[in-house]
Amino acid sequence: MKLLVINPNISDDVTALIEAEALRSASPGTELVVRTAGYGVEYIETRFESLIAAGAVAEIIAEHTRDGASIDGVVVAAFGDPGMPALKELTDVPVIGITEAALCAAALQGHRFSIIAISDRIRPWYQDCAERFGLGGRLASIRSINEALNGIGSVQEDFKETLLALSRQAVIQDGADVVILAGAPLAGLARELAGQIPVPVVDGISAGIRMAEAVVGLDSGPHRAGAFAPPPAKTRKGLSENLDAALTTAQRTAQLPAPSAAAN
Repeated sequence: MKLLVINPNISDDVTALIEAEALRSASPGTELVVRTAGYGVEYIETRFESLIAAGAVAEIIAEHTRDGASIDGVVVAAFGDPGMPALKELTDVPVIGITEAALCAAALQGHRFSIIAISDRIRPWYQDCAERFGLGGRLASIRSINEALNGIGSVQEDFKETLLALSRQAVIQDGADVVILAGAPLAGLARELAGQIPVPVVDGISAGIRMAEAVVGLDSGPHRAGAFAPPPAKTRKGLSENLDAALTTAQRTAQLPAPSAAAN
């Protein structure tokens, strides 16, 4: 199995954190192709920054899936899932965001969960995400760092005690059964804090990798119709060569007949 893991922001330091946790989480035999957005911002805090990141992620997916390239699944490795769920329309392979993966993992382990975030500014967007996945009613709280960051690659080192305190407050004061450490800059921290928080702690990158492996392994088949079918063919202009080719491939594939039940 080969998974394309995309950092939607431009920080190489964050990509290194993503790759390290992804390698620890992946099953034996899973190959990881880790890429960083070609343009955008250092880290994503707002809906508009997410909009910018979505285009960068689409370009990377297009590069690696056009003309039937051999990728089995994609992990969008930023909390908030920039471009999701629209990116599911671009390719036949499963595209999993770490937010949807983390929320699903949390929902399987407890009734109410809290999200621990790296900034106050990011909280409204994360609230939207929980509601979009139909889990807003199970969100106990979103707690966040309210201090300026020294650097996105050093958030764990600079604010470890703060993040631990916020996690414990979410459990004791907000009634969280599960804590989600949100965002790629916190990748791997759940392992380090194991045993120091009295409820299950979900790491978005780890959840994304393992959920992607599970969905690929289900071999459920591609979207040929419905909400996530490829966009219909129409005149287009100004797209990159990769994106244009990936759309053409997706649209051509969508016209193929579905396998018959007898074939199975």
